[in-house]
Amino acid sequence: MVNHMDYKEFKKLYAVSNQDISREVFHRNQDTIQIKKEKTAVNNLEKIFNAVFYISSHKGFQSMSMRDLSKKTGMSLGSLYACFPGKKVLLDIIQTQGWSIVKKDLVQVAGAHENPHKKLRAVIKAHVFLSELFGQWFYFTFMEARNIKAVKSMEEYTQKILTDILIQGEKQGVFKSMDHALTASMIKAMQQEWYLKRWKYKNLKISVDQYADHLINFVESFCLI
Repeated sequence: MVNHMDYKEFKKLYAVSNQDISREVFHRNQDTIQIKKEKTAVNNLEKIFNAVFYISSHKGFQSMSMRDLSKKTGMSLGSLYACFPGKKVLLDIIQTQGWSIVKKDLVQVAGAHENPHKKLRAVIKAHVFLSELFGQWFYFTFMEARNIKAVKSMEEYTQKILTDILIQGEKQGVFKSMDHALTASMIKAMQQEWYLKRWKYKNLKISVDQYADHLINFVESFCLI
């Protein structure tokens, strides 16, 4: 159970390679991707995602041109357009895949526990660990979230998981009576802190295990009766 896992153990169970993610994108978007040979398409998608994350971290996705992407990937413009018809579709693909990573694993983790206290601990830890595993996807999704319905939906969905756990816990006499939606929102912000300000915790020599455990202790001190 995630409750008792450290990051190393979590990674063994939940980590997938960039190739695996690119393969999943290929199968999910075969109506858009013109390349029919899976190996070629997956290799190209992996190059594209890595390049997008790199360029976006330096100048932002909106400022990235197709020529920038072509230069960074070493792919021709024609090869890029064979994978996606334009930047908007590429953005949608990345956002949807990022959402899929979060939803699938958080639902699995939340569903593994009946006790709301254990469920809250597991969900908090899983979110922090997932953002460590897929840091580029999380960071990109947050930074490019402006006015994107899918990303707002993801934010609301993950926050609702926390809110529902807190409500369930209050009914069972585990958590205090309070504004659970606001509490969930603040927990969410502290989870995001890990991947948005990774540099800060690196300077402080704080590991992902330390951060997750400290966050859980902080939340418990506020929420538990």
